[in-house]
Amino acid sequence: MGLYSRYILPRVIHFACGLKPNMRQREKVVPHARGRVLEVGIGSGLNLPFYDPGKVTKVWGLDPAPEMIRIAERAARSLPFEVEFIGLPGNEIPLEDNSIDTVVVTYTLCTIPDAIAALRQMSRVLRPDGELVFCEHGAAPDASVRRWQDRLNPIWNRVGGGCNLNRPIPGLIDAGGFRIRKLDTMYIPGWRPASFNYWGAAVPR
Repeated sequence: MGLYSRYILPRVIHFACGLKPNMRQREKVVPHARGRVLEVGIGSGLNLPFYDPGKVTKVWGLDPAPEMIRIAERAARSLPFEVEFIGLPGNEIPLEDNSIDTVVVTYTLCTIPDAIAALRQMSRVLRPDGELVFCEHGAAPDASVRRWQDRLNPIWNRVGGGCNLNRPIPGLIDAGGFRIRKLDTMYIPGWRPASFNYWGAAVPR
């Protein structure tokens, strides 16, 4: 692992993902989590302040980057519920079938190499009445923006820690074994190729 990936990139991601428009999106979706929660791609813990302690009993935070987990551990110290960190990628969830009430993913599906495999793992651990709560950026509806997403994606992917600008988020969620029951979309303020957001909730099929 190079110096950029180990020391610089985690701080860049923490800063970029913590900008006000992104935090407003987190505030819309994370409070819907309830019970036993698995957050896939917990990163530096930016979602942690938005969990409702009256609804959440425990959060498992999954992330393969130890540098990000170290930042998140500091954010978790003052929380009134338990947070357990797991240093694994999204397609390696070491939890039992039907053991989780809510899976939370925010700005994560853009980065997981095999997002469909990871979503199938999320579906596996969710209880039949469980819910996937998500907020992601992805392919824009405007052809002109999408063309720029496609052109820039190879470079962006290399410098952005594996992030992809142009993933079809609803299609991935569907292919991963979920039925979307609520979906909102819009451009949030920011750089247009990275600012079209999808958020809502899905249930296992």
